[in-house]
Amino acid sequence: MHRNECRVIRWATPMRLPRCMQAENIVPYLEEFQRLADENGGNRAAGLSGYDASVTFVANSLEDMGYNVTLDAFDFTAFYELGEGLLSSLAPTPTSYVWNEDVTYLSQTEPGNVSGTAQTVDLELGEGNASTSGCEIEDFDSFQSGNIALMQRGACSFQQKAENAATAGAVGAIIFNQGNAEDRQGLINATLGDEYSGGIPVFFATYENGVTWAETDGLVLSMLADVLRETRSVDNVIAESRWGNPNNVLMLGAHLDSVAEGPGINDNASGSAALLEMANLMQKARTRNKVRFAWWGAEEAGLVGSTRYVQNLDETELGRIKAYLNFDMIASPNFIYGIYDGGGSEFGLEGPAGSAAIESVFETYFELRGESFVDSEISFRSDYAQFFVEDIAFGGLFTGAEVIKTEEEASVFGGEAGVAYDECYHAACDTIENFDLRALEVNADAIAFVTSIFAQTTHLIDEQIEAAEAEPSIQTFMTKAVQYDITHWGKHWIK
Repeated sequence: MHRNECRVIRWATPMRLPRCMQAENIVPYLEEFQRLADENGGNRAAGLSGYDASVTFVANSLEDMGYNVTLDAFDFTAFYELGEGLLSSLAPTPTSYVWNEDVTYLSQTEPGNVSGTAQTVDLELGEGNASTSGCEIEDFDSFQSGNIALMQRGACSFQQKAENAATAGAVGAIIFNQGNAEDRQGLINATLGDEYSGGIPVFFATYENGVTWAETDGLVLSMLADVLRETRSVDNVIAESRWGNPNNVLMLGAHLDSVAEGPGINDNASGSAALLEMANLMQKARTRNKVRFAWWGAEEAGLVGSTRYVQNLDETELGRIKAYLNFDMIASPNFIYGIYDGGGSEFGLEGPAGSAAIESVFETYFELRGESFVDSEISFRSDYAQFFVEDIAFGGLFTGAEVIKTEEEASVFGGEAGVAYDECYHAACDTIENFDLRALEVNADAIAFVTSIFAQTTHLIDEQIEAAEAEPSIQTFMTKAVQYDITHWGKHWIK
């Protein structure tokens, strides 16, 4: 459509809004996020100046569009690696270990320079083990205060293990991989969590090293964690349509922060910029349902902004949110078109009632456009997580991160097999050069299509919610009781 036809949209329809949602109008926002990173140390990480500048830019843009903007402030535990850590054995044989090969940080570790005798804690070695090492305070009954706790992954969270060790008097802790299966051998991207309160440095190590240390008598280790960890305050940015039923809210969200390593253009300026253009197109649209936009802070620190926001809503406010749509990485250079598996058909975990309906409407758009798509696993790696926990229907799009594209996917979507969907994921090279324009166009149009439908009617979601309430299933019970096993919170493993 001609830009003049898109300048003032009174009714956001499924035929009009996607045609007005043009990638060429989203790219200038991406360029601005790159500029803000360039002027602020090369990143837009929460707690640093680049993120604050991004908040100001988004808020000012929304105000220029005519929105009333709310800056939703919250505290979070900022964590930055200042340098590589050091781990060495002092006895019986002096040895230095290779950082990021043998051992690495557990995100949210406290800084520290400590040494002590390594003491094993309730280990269960070998293939197929069911380790619960460090999960119970009783595991530390014989632990000697002043030692370094050597624990094994398994059963409970890393936070619980580390805090139990600290309570028992450990000066530091090393958690090594579980070793019960082939995929539980090496290093992983793990976290102690934003609320870790153990006060001691904690490293993560490979299973092979853990076994060696466990079998070494008189092992004395030295640990140096060169990190910064402190409480800082940042903002979510919230705006909503002037029209629409405030008791039936469609919420759209994208995280605004990058990691400290780079400017975060695909992850997640892509989602943030698409949301800005959506708000721009809908600034004067008359919708039957209220549409609320959110740009989340500190997602990379463990979904903190979205989690805090949802947790701070009272029961009445939670009940007003009919659905949440999440957009995190929608323009990966070696992309797939992923739609969250709200119905659980592919990965087995069904979202709250109504999530399957959202998935179906996204699928409808891709089918109408003649584009292939795949289900994307509900893994609690993005800002839909707390909405899921609160039993709010959700959906969204994802074009892939660090996972390697298969031959089959390359035959369907193009691109290169054997290469990550985004080789610059969480890296300095996630710049303005690191996105695919076609993926941005198609996904942005899909966002516009689905938003235009649910902004006018949520009857498809309502029908599924009513059916679930009339005939509660085991899955509905599990969702409400939060009995599923959450292994990620954000981009990190938590257990």
